[in-house]
Amino acid sequence: MTNSLFFDSDCISAFLWVNGQSLLTQLYSKRIVIPQQVYNELSSVPHLRQRVDTLVQAQEAEIMDMDISKEEYKLYIQMTTEPEKGYKIIGDGESASIALAKENNGVLASNNLRDISQYVEKYNLPHVTTGDILIDALNNGLITESDGNQVWANMIAKRRKLGAQSFTEYLSKHNH
Repeated sequence: MTNSLFFDSDCISAFLWVNGQSLLTQLYSKRIVIPQQVYNELSSVPHLRQRVDTLVQAQEAEIMDMDISKEEYKLYIQMTTEPEKGYKIIGDGESASIALAKENNGVLASNNLRDISQYVEKYNLPHVTTGDILIDALNNGLITESDGNQVWANMIAKRRKLGAQSFTEYLSKHNH
């Protein structure tokens, strides 16, 4: 996979809260994109902002703003203010990530399936969650299943919602 990953707040913060961003850089070096809206959300927690700043300074990640003259901004405004009939309004970070991933042929990185699934389907967006990223790390020999369980437990301890109680449980649900 060579496409950039466009992270929303919940997915990137799961790694930032447990100081696990090195897994992201090992897997997706120079392909990590953090929309400006997500950066703004993360900036309310100083140590999370500092960890993102470090990734950007190391040129492992970039913060991307939308061009108001382009389709990505129109999509963003639509999702945050006046969605099409049958679609719900979603947050700034999710909307920016979806719009930028769609317009830049990227991969959406989000755990917030309830809010994003309609849009992922509508735009046929490739999509990964924190669990998928940890599976990628496991498959690439960066972590063991035991390491994954420890990272998962640390993320849950920081109130991250991951869809399973353990990495092992997540693996068993997704290896079918």
